[in-house]
Amino acid sequence: MKFRITRPIWVLSLISMFTDIASEMLYPVMPIYLESIGFSIILIGVLEGVAEAISGLSKGYFGRWSDEVGQRIPFIRWGYGLSGISRPLLAIYAHPLWVFMARTMDRFGKGLRTGARDAMLSDLSQGQNRAAVFGFHRGMDTLGAVIGPGLALLYLHYLPGQYKELFLWAIIPGIIAVALTYLLTEAKKIKTLHHHTPLFAAFAYWKKSPADYKKLSGALLVFALINSSDVFLLLRLKDAGWEDTSVIGLFMFYNFFYAAAAYPMGIIADRFSLKQVFLFGLVLFATVYAGFSLGSSDILFVVLFALYGLYSASTQGIVKAWISGMAAPEDTATAIGTYAGFESIATFFASTVAGIIWFTLGPTATLGFSAFVALGVAFFIARKVKR
Repeated sequence: MKFRITRPIWVLSLISMFTDIASEMLYPVMPIYLESIGFSIILIGVLEGVAEAISGLSKGYFGRWSDEVGQRIPFIRWGYGLSGISRPLLAIYAHPLWVFMARTMDRFGKGLRTGARDAMLSDLSQGQNRAAVFGFHRGMDTLGAVIGPGLALLYLHYLPGQYKELFLWAIIPGIIAVALTYLLTEAKKIKTLHHHTPLFAAFAYWKKSPADYKKLSGALLVFALINSSDVFLLLRLKDAGWEDTSVIGLFMFYNFFYAAAAYPMGIIADRFSLKQVFLFGLVLFATVYAGFSLGSSDILFVVLFALYGLYSASTQGIVKAWISGMAAPEDTATAIGTYAGFESIATFFASTVAGIIWFTLGPTATLGFSAFVALGVAFFIARKVKR
């Protein structure tokens, strides 16, 4: 039977797209807004670090809970709901503790929904089309990362400096996302109304997980430790003399390329090999970072960002499809949530490490080191992970 994108997959993908529109509308102005209400650079870093840690630690816990009760929709609905509520709260009151609470609520919502949503996508796939499903979802999600900054730039062009009002406008796509969750129907029957999820469910699952899951996840966590924030690539453009508007425009170009390539790369992975497509993505990552560390041509940077979009399309959705295929059906949300949680924490440390190397040794060393480690991770996966 020929595979097609079904209505529930469309709904989940549109939910993610509208949520990303809301969050990415605020991405270009978040640091500026926080500084305008008295946040120092250090305090912004602490805020983001703690928020990401909460998100990471909660993903495994709520993934396990979703598997235990056999439900996905309540976690999805509440997760997106909390994130939607958090954005206008940022603009209501400028006190640091209030901002911290609102930002933490947003990341907690992400932790609440991630495992259940991705498990639902896995449940909706036909096994052999799992990568295509995750690729389509990632493509729609990333399309929101193109639309959101575009709307923000358009808004600030006509209403410069009105940051609080932008936070309030961001509630509209958030409401649409939550409303769409009511079009979903539960695929599984309720197992129990009670759960016994351990607080550190991620560590509990890691102990009993399949050997290939441990090898793949372990290698990916090493990769996550050197896969720092994209901010460092944007800083490299700034060092090369690019204007702010050009930097934002190129980042939107990257997201557009990523969005366009995610679904086709998922189809290719399903047809040939998830492992081979993922390894191709890691090689692209190494190529891009090596290019950024050594090159200085404007044309080269444009080409590298296109390749970076292809790297993201070859890895982000693919790895979730790959991991969900390794897990037992009753552990799908736990497996994805555990990996995603550890990855969030590793990514936080990655940006810290990258910042230290950048400050002490410069951008060439920072980006070149990331390229070298990525090739090492690719070699390990090629040799040690069987499927």
